[in-house]
Amino acid sequence: MIHQLAEEVARQLPNTLDLLRKMVGIESPSDDKAAVDRCAAFVAERCSKLGGHIRLHRQKEFGDLLEARFGPKKSTRKSILLLGHLDTVWPLGTLKDMPFRVDNERVWGPGVLDMKAGVALALTAIAILQEMKKLTRPIIMLLNSDEEVGSNVSRPVTEKLAKQCDAVFVLEPAQGSAGAYKTARKGVGNYSIRIQGVASHSGVDFERGHSAIVELARQIERITRFTELDRGITVNVGTVQGGTRSNVVAAEARAEVDVRIARAKDEALIDKHFRSLRVFDNKCSLQIEGGLNRPPMERTRGTVALFKRAASHARELGFTLEEAATGGGSDGNFTSALGVPTLDGMGAVGEGAHARHESLLLKHMAPRTALLAAMLADAGE
Repeated sequence: MIHQLAEEVARQLPNTLDLLRKMVGIESPSDDKAAVDRCAAFVAERCSKLGGHIRLHRQKEFGDLLEARFGPKKSTRKSILLLGHLDTVWPLGTLKDMPFRVDNERVWGPGVLDMKAGVALALTAIAILQEMKKLTRPIIMLLNSDEEVGSNVSRPVTEKLAKQCDAVFVLEPAQGSAGAYKTARKGVGNYSIRIQGVASHSGVDFERGHSAIVELARQIERITRFTELDRGITVNVGTVQGGTRSNVVAAEARAEVDVRIARAKDEALIDKHFRSLRVFDNKCSLQIEGGLNRPPMERTRGTVALFKRAASHARELGFTLEEAATGGGSDGNFTSALGVPTLDGMGAVGEGAHARHESLLLKHMAPRTALLAAMLADAGE
């Protein structure tokens, strides 16, 4: 069957690319609800034509979440969740400078890799399995609207649906040019450090001032020591702001700090580090806000079992599939933390996500689609 899948996927490649072109043409930045809703409406129509049962989870500030169900309505087995997002980091109008285009090796365009290609691959796989009457297990596709900005509104829906499923296939881009599936991701957090000092004239009343900037600098030195590379913990002070003028001892300063952890048990440790910070200058005050917003996706037995199945199908298709861990997070972090086996990076292969050279490698499109279809068919056996 797998060779038949591969042949049909290759035959359908022009249609897959046309679908991707249309999706990329509907720009969908996370902060523009109307734009994301337009993209969701287009994909919902496609899903309906494939016989999908559509539900829109309405949102006020972000785009609506698109849930589509395929396969048998009644089954003794749990569903498989296909998880992705329709929002991108690119503002409206980006297409003027970064138009969708296809050359002999690559497909280019804003959001083409992260991650509209993953959605196009999934819809093609579902269509082909339906034609071959191999879609014998319920499939839920959930496409979120706020993944690029933290998934605050979509997380509850993602977790609710994941609990109904035996496995989650995340349609995010693969890892690296080899197209590795992701079996582990770091957890992601953010902390805000705010310092209130005492302002004064730096020439007339210097000694009366207590600089928030100096205090923050001391705190930053302390914070950077929270990094423990051997434990997979990284702490990065990403932005610093403070002061008003060079001749004023700064009354305020703040920093935004990115935190990544490889193991869930380290969340408490890193939070304890931040909450234990104390001022060096007792005339200044310190405020700490934030915490972990994505738990780590750890390499579990269930995820490894999924990967081994995928690697076996890849060999049948004529290529070697590798696995990888990454420091970046996805919505798969949420589902994995619930104990649901989660395989990530099942979308396109390329480079430049969030960059102007965003593109995917054309040669991987058909094999990746066939592999996803094989995994969905295998899930029904």
